[in-house]
Amino acid sequence: MAKVLVETSARHVHLTEEHIQILFGEGATLTKKKDLSQPGQFACEERVTVVGPKKSIERVSILGPARAATQVEISFTDARTLGVDAPVRESGDVAGSAGCKLIGPAGEIEIAEGVIIAKRHIHFTPEDAKEFGVEDKQIVSVKIDSDGRSLTFGDIVVRVSPKFKAAMHIDTDEANAACAFGQIYGEVIL
Repeated sequence: MAKVLVETSARHVHLTEEHIQILFGEGATLTKKKDLSQPGQFACEERVTVVGPKKSIERVSILGPARAATQVEISFTDARTLGVDAPVRESGDVAGSAGCKLIGPAGEIEIAEGVIIAKRHIHFTPEDAKEFGVEDKQIVSVKIDSDGRSLTFGDIVVRVSPKFKAAMHIDTDEANAACAFGQIYGEVIL
């Protein structure tokens, strides 16, 4: 029975270098608050307000380092709160997705696309993938046993790279549905 660490990926924003400058001022850089489980990724001290047609969500975390495209990852609950029609997509697949306004202390930007609900996924190194018997882009299920709310998630995309560390990522809605709090592991089902 192969088990993988399950982590909750709360709402967050990835910014381009250009957008960092606009939102936080000329010469601004992202300030690392803490390292994340994926090597080289970190949560930042800086925060932004995400504005949709209906409402805003303040103090949304930024994850570094800077990216090639600005992207906002939210849950379905967040999408309803903001009033945006965000599609379920893999990170980086933002073409034709929802837009929003981002407000920082030094300025604001409008993005025409980039707001998504991240598809459930598992990060694996090539060695991990071999051990689990999976391949890049394969779709699997993961069973999470919790106190009173055990749940099997389907439609989980496997992402394989030597830059990754083994971990499954679900959003806050999904974590709440499965009572997946603290350090929890799920059984990968092929």
